[in-house]
Amino acid sequence: MTKIAFIGLGNMGGGMCANLVSTGHEVTAFDLDAAAVAKAAEAGAKGALSLAEAVGDAEIVVSMLPAGRHVLSVYFDEGGVCDAAAQDCVFIDCSTISVDDARTAIARAAEKGFLMVDAPVSGGVAAASAGTLTFMVGGEADAFDRAKPI
Repeated sequence: MTKIAFIGLGNMGGGMCANLVSTGHEVTAFDLDAAAVAKAAEAGAKGALSLAEAVGDAEIVVSMLPAGRHVLSVYFDEGGVCDAAAQDCVFIDCSTISVDDARTAIARAAEKGFLMVDAPVSGGVAAASAGTLTFMVGGEADAFDRAKPI
């Protein structure tokens, strides 16, 4: 069982989070929408009130956010994921963002000593709920190897 923080519980993230719970992972979920966090808790995740609470003891952080600016903010702004995550935590961003934003995120994570992969998905909301998404993953080999089981 892996301790996972899941950030972003919208149409795609909610189903992805629920599937990680159903496969036996210990998932702590966070979103700015309290109703989305409550729904994740109903599916078996632990709800978090902040990013810091969500990622504090996570081995993996998975994010599914609307745009690159959200990804960069969530991970790198003061009080973000990088400020609260354990140094051996691996980041998996599943958001559909620009190549430049993805490369920036991975480079900034590396500067802070973290492994990160860009892992956008294909399949839509139905596949997110069914657990049948296709992941297209980019990043360094060691980051990919650590992220692959998730």
